[in-house]
Amino acid sequence: MTSIETKKQKDKMMTAIFTGGAAFAVILLIAFVLYVVVSGVSGMTPQLLSFSPTGLGNMFFNTIYLVVLALVASTITGIPAGIFLAEYAKKGRITHWVRMAVETLASLPSIVVGLFGYLVFIVMTGSQWNLMAGALAVSILTLPLVTSVTEDALRNLPPSYRNGSLGLGASHWQTIWHVLLPACFPRIMTGLILAAGRGFGEAAALMFTAGMSTDIDWTNWDITATSCPLNPFRPGETLALHIWALRTEALHADAAQQAAASSAILMIMVLVFSLAARYFSYRIDKKMGGNK
Repeated sequence: MTSIETKKQKDKMMTAIFTGGAAFAVILLIAFVLYVVVSGVSGMTPQLLSFSPTGLGNMFFNTIYLVVLALVASTITGIPAGIFLAEYAKKGRITHWVRMAVETLASLPSIVVGLFGYLVFIVMTGSQWNLMAGALAVSILTLPLVTSVTEDALRNLPPSYRNGSLGLGASHWQTIWHVLLPACFPRIMTGLILAAGRGFGEAAALMFTAGMSTDIDWTNWDITATSCPLNPFRPGETLALHIWALRTEALHADAAQQAAASSAILMIMVLVFSLAARYFSYRIDKKMGGNK
């Protein structure tokens, strides 16, 4: 057997291994999603899906509301941090410490972030458990992801983007705002989708900050009232927290059924959010590219 034939056989073998690994991951994901969704949907009832105190509707709303608050906090802090590291930071001790801080935040356990959020956002402010405290705690967990994705997206753009804009007389900030950020918007959106997924599934950090109770009055829209749905400073139990409570405390007779339904709703919610965000990113990218 010649060396060329040996190399071809090795190439085929490695291709088969890589293809098998990818196929296994896809099959595992599909099987997991089908198992969770089918077992959850089969136990759903109109009462379980209602927005009553015994239904899952309030937890569903709390989850979306908290993720939106967390994404806002992550966006207004993570994207500027990524821009600073990619466009303004020079090699030196300060930049080194900033990168080390970002990497350290990325490796923090969520339970530690939850305790930190409890001490800072609850105890030090003298407040009770609330959704804003939970959103800020989740934003600490997602900040490194948004920062890293933004930095990498800006650094990986072709130099012609910057040179062309600067050559036309635009300032550095105008180049960043009008050229670089729109060009890497799809990648930044991908980072926000990953950050949202972290927020949807987070439970440990919210246990100490957002609380495990919900009292919503859908007829009360006074945002200062503790029962107003849009009040960010009210306690709010999310679906992930509800699943954890059902499977550990089992206070309800149908705890297993509720946990399965909550898991299915949470997974469908993440899937719909990801598809909607990617479609939104696709439409904006086409519009910025001059296509309708």
